[in-house]
Amino acid sequence: MPRYVATAALAICSTLTFACANPAANKTKANVSSATQESNTKPAEAETLAITPENSKVEFVAAKITRSHQGSFKKFTGTIDLVADHLENSRVSIDIDAASVVTDTDELTAHLKTPDFFDVAKFPKATFVSTKIEPNGATYKVTGNFELHGIKKSISFPATIQLAADSASVNAEFSINRKDFGLVYPGKADDLIRDGVVIKLTLEVPRAKR
Repeated sequence: MPRYVATAALAICSTLTFACANPAANKTKANVSSATQESNTKPAEAETLAITPENSKVEFVAAKITRSHQGSFKKFTGTIDLVADHLENSRVSIDIDAASVVTDTDELTAHLKTPDFFDVAKFPKATFVSTKIEPNGATYKVTGNFELHGIKKSISFPATIQLAADSASVNAEFSINRKDFGLVYPGKADDLIRDGVVIKLTLEVPRAKR
């Protein structure tokens, strides 16, 4: 085989391997179990910080066998009830407008809103409410009830939490199994949808001046 043909073949194989890679393969899998009791009581001495699309991002990566897709939600509201001296006593809650989903292709964006996936007409919101925050070495383990597609379950995942005088940041990247939340559309036989979906949370929430 001529050298240029071999080089071209290698480049094509490398490109295909990258395109077909599973984005969830090297991400921490969230522990999933039955939903637990939530507290509606604001923690004592907590600062309430507002999570908005102006200061935060809720993103995901989903994949088929042939390629991956980047997505996000553009409309959401939430709060961090921050206990600065004892972060484990803090609480995070987020309400996501499911219809605000956007991906890297218009066709997929429209499809995700249908009953095949999120069914936004029937299930207009996804929510997360933390139930426990535990120190875990240099990071924290966050546990909370996540409701998606009308199914509520408890999930646990690692997060980096940092405080500054003027802001609180929470960063987390982990994977969930879409089938745990009833998202079971199989796709085409030759273009199967992977079960793992990467969730990425980037919260950079301002604190009130003191």
